[in-house]
Amino acid sequence: MKLTTLCYIEKDGCYLMLHRVKKEVDINKEKWIGIGGKFEEDESPEECLLREAMEETGLKLTSYRLRGIITFLSDRWYTEYMFLYTADGFEGELKECDEGTLKWVKKEDVDKLNLWEGDRIFLDLLKQEVPCFSLKLQYEGDKLVFGALNGERIV
Repeated sequence: MKLTTLCYIEKDGCYLMLHRVKKEVDINKEKWIGIGGKFEEDESPEECLLREAMEETGLKLTSYRLRGIITFLSDRWYTEYMFLYTADGFEGELKECDEGTLKWVKKEDVDKLNLWEGDRIFLDLLKQEVPCFSLKLQYEGDKLVFGALNGERIV
């Protein structure tokens, strides 16, 4: 089991997206995702979020909120519990990321990117301003085979 954070930083109607193209071995290879990563020992979700944001983007988040908790199940990786955030305040200058290419993408264009199928679900929940939610997503390979929102099956 692993614990992670994921954050969609917002600015001028855009999300900061990370195109995962730099690592040779990467479960997210060629996908577009938000920024974030694995917890370090004894970190809270917020500490992980702030550290990962600084490491990946060079930005210090000043305004953020927890939007949901996602449970990922797969036949190819360990169960992952991800704390999903959005952030609308930050300081600093965007830097190059060693995990991929960072790009500001208009929110209405994000759906055109190469995304995980389940990411489309939680991005839609963010768009709808659904209050803090629990989402369970189960994959077989790259295929989403099950989804449940707040305990109710949706896929």
